[in-house]
Amino acid sequence: MADKPWYQRTNDDIFKTLDTDEQGLSAEQVTDRRTQYGENRLSAKKQSSLLAKFAAQFKDFMIIVLIVAAVIAGATGELVDAIIILAVVILNAVFGVFQESKAEEAINSLKEMAAPMAHVERNGETKTVKSDELVPGDIVFLEAGDIVPADIRLLTANAMKVEESALTGESVPVQKQANVLEAADLPLGDRSNMAYMNANVTTGRGTGVVVGIGMQTEVGRIAGMLDQAEETKTPLQENLTQLGKWLTVLILAIAVLVFVIGMLRGQETMIDMLLTAISLAVAAIPEGLPAIVTVTLALGTQRMAKRHALIRKLPAVETLGSTDIIASDKTGTLTQNKMTVEQIYENGQLTPARNAAVTMSDPLALAMVLNNDGKPDGDTLIGDPTETALIQYYLDRKAPALATIKAHPRVAEIPFDSERKLMSTFNQNHDQQITQYVKGAPDQLLKRVTRIADRGQVRTITDEDRQHILTTNHELATQALRVLAFAYQPVDEVPSDLTSETAEQNLIFIGLIGMIDPERPEVAQAVAEAQSAGIRPIMITGDHKDTAKAIAIRLGILTDTPKADNAVITGAELDQLSDETFTKQVGQYAVYARVAPEHKVRIVHAWQKQGKVVAMTGDGVNDAPALKTADIGVGMGITGTEVSKGASDMVLADDNFSTIVVAVEEGRKVFSNIQKSLQYLLSANIGEVLTLFVMTLLGWQILAPVQILWINLVTDTFPAIALGLEPAEPDIMKRKPRGRASNFFSGGVFANVGYQGLLEGVMTLFVYWLAVTFPVHTSPEMMHADALTMAFATLGLIQLFHAFNSKTIHQSIFKVGLFRNKAFNWAILAAFILLAVTIIVPGLNGIFHLTQLNGLQWGVVLGAGVAMILIVEVVKWVQRMTGKA
Repeated sequence: MADKPWYQRTNDDIFKTLDTDEQGLSAEQVTDRRTQYGENRLSAKKQSSLLAKFAAQFKDFMIIVLIVAAVIAGATGELVDAIIILAVVILNAVFGVFQESKAEEAINSLKEMAAPMAHVERNGETKTVKSDELVPGDIVFLEAGDIVPADIRLLTANAMKVEESALTGESVPVQKQANVLEAADLPLGDRSNMAYMNANVTTGRGTGVVVGIGMQTEVGRIAGMLDQAEETKTPLQENLTQLGKWLTVLILAIAVLVFVIGMLRGQETMIDMLLTAISLAVAAIPEGLPAIVTVTLALGTQRMAKRHALIRKLPAVETLGSTDIIASDKTGTLTQNKMTVEQIYENGQLTPARNAAVTMSDPLALAMVLNNDGKPDGDTLIGDPTETALIQYYLDRKAPALATIKAHPRVAEIPFDSERKLMSTFNQNHDQQITQYVKGAPDQLLKRVTRIADRGQVRTITDEDRQHILTTNHELATQALRVLAFAYQPVDEVPSDLTSETAEQNLIFIGLIGMIDPERPEVAQAVAEAQSAGIRPIMITGDHKDTAKAIAIRLGILTDTPKADNAVITGAELDQLSDETFTKQVGQYAVYARVAPEHKVRIVHAWQKQGKVVAMTGDGVNDAPALKTADIGVGMGITGTEVSKGASDMVLADDNFSTIVVAVEEGRKVFSNIQKSLQYLLSANIGEVLTLFVMTLLGWQILAPVQILWINLVTDTFPAIALGLEPAEPDIMKRKPRGRASNFFSGGVFANVGYQGLLEGVMTLFVYWLAVTFPVHTSPEMMHADALTMAFATLGLIQLFHAFNSKTIHQSIFKVGLFRNKAFNWAILAAFILLAVTIIVPGLNGIFHLTQLNGLQWGVVLGAGVAMILIVEVVKWVQRMTGKA
């Protein structure tokens, strides 16, 4: 509708462009425009039905493999195995549908945020209409407490402030005015003559003309970005997909090879060899892996919830563990989201506010609490955050600030306005004496000052005083403190002509106060911990460059050196860089200030193109697209909008950056435990495959399908899940992030799986050979039955012993503790009993084609299990000594 931005246009130009005036639109114009522009609503793409979402869950490659495995298991008569596999598949699908449905709530939340009603001028009459009935050109009235119903160019603004942090990231309400802004390409936070949809009017009032509705608003633009944002696959999902493809090809090749070799030898029937090949395929597929991953992640979410990190999507738990970059919003996450008095300048001295003497009879104290629109509301203060902070400073120090306000009623005032940057109040004490208190910008207030309060005395202000005040103001400003100056003067009566020109003159300067939204006390340590873990924290904020830089230095995100300026970039400066250039240079920036929603998405994309795993925090509507784009979006539970929470993978119940670092530690533990379970499962499966393959190759009597399936069911389930409960290893936060290129086989796991699986297979074959070479029975039939039983017992038992090896990838199991994990101990015992009863219990061993073993035979089997632990311990020691660990 406009070639030039609305904030650069004059009122006449806007009225002409929109064919409207101060009397508002006619009924006919409203009808025509509703037909032309539609309703003032946010739209979204058509969402899939529950059935479609459920069906989509079965497109995953690993899921297809498991379904095939279930069919094969059922075909061999192993219905229990088939039911377990299908139950895992269906459970995963149901959970996936639930999570996808929750994610779609983000757009719906945006719709629900819209203002329900709006006050408009139409045909010269003031009316109240539904906000979705607004059209471009409508004249809208706004006052304190209103939600802005559309994008509006202000025509008037009387002491009007708008809280738009959800859209811009600005930490305090923004002072609005109606003048034309000449600058081009202003960020949203600097467009002081605009009010944007869903923002809140905190103080004052104003009128404006609707210049954007629905999807044409800034919020609508974000909704469009959120709707189009691609779902990012987590490293865990990518790893499982790759693993599924790799295993399927390998397993099918080996199964076919075993079948062909068996048939060529001619010692088994075709149906026997087909069942053997199918059993081998089922045994080799780690069908327990999805269940193990799900259980491990679910338990991780429970532990995180106890530490204030609420996981919305299970894979996010593991993604945290691989995080390289934490892009954090400043306000409320790194800082406390409340303005705080930090420095006080009085009597020519600058003092930290915490050390300043507190007395309500002090002129500065009186000015701070009386020249103030903050009001008590129960146990809290309501009003502008800057003003409530001035009162809260004295309340925190047990000073009777509220009683002082009550004892000095306001009898008149000159409201703040953005041109003169001052506010005056006239307060009367119990003796009916009136004092004028003034606060505002130091440079503006000093123009009205002729005297200064100095240690209880009032004297003429000197040029030296003025210079010292300005120098102090500059010093505080460079620390990114918001500086307010205060003055007062006794008056006989309130001037009848109450204007700034008549009343705000010949003032007595009292002092300055420096305020800031301070950093959370625990965040600096959390930043240091993240950095020691190889994770780079970066700050993204809608606040000004100097404020962002100062907080970043205080937190340790930046070091206070001349080079710090080069690590800070604004949204406007970012716009000057091409995507290619920015991607190359992204590593040099640690702080981003005055950014817009698209900037946040660009930052996330740039790091992802560098191969980094990015966690992004945010609390506003403006953060939602970046939260959805990031590898893991972290929403704020307290200050966050429903939109940002809906687009997030994790929500911080305490809005605290340090909680992210705690969650990263938990995520690393989860990945480490899944890796341990995977190493255990695959090495066991390789041992089974190798045993069957060599038996077939050598023409030995091979293990029956029922025996293989039972070993697989017993050893793969309980011990592997219990490994997911292992405590974190002590050095887990000293390791560097794995990064996007890593996978489950990184860190030596691939080699471990190979040699440990080979070892299991060789030792099982050795026991079989030993049993045949030195038989207990002379009968060939009993000899082979004993040998098969010993091979069965060895293959099963050696896996249970190997589960202890898998409690740590490279460290000695005697260092991490053999029996710390009680669930693991019980799992091993249960698996051993289930394995042993098939050999020991008469009748049951007949079903499994097994014989009872004597003490010597059990000794050989147990010896193989112990040897498995000892050999792996030696290999781990060599790995540590040679630096391979």
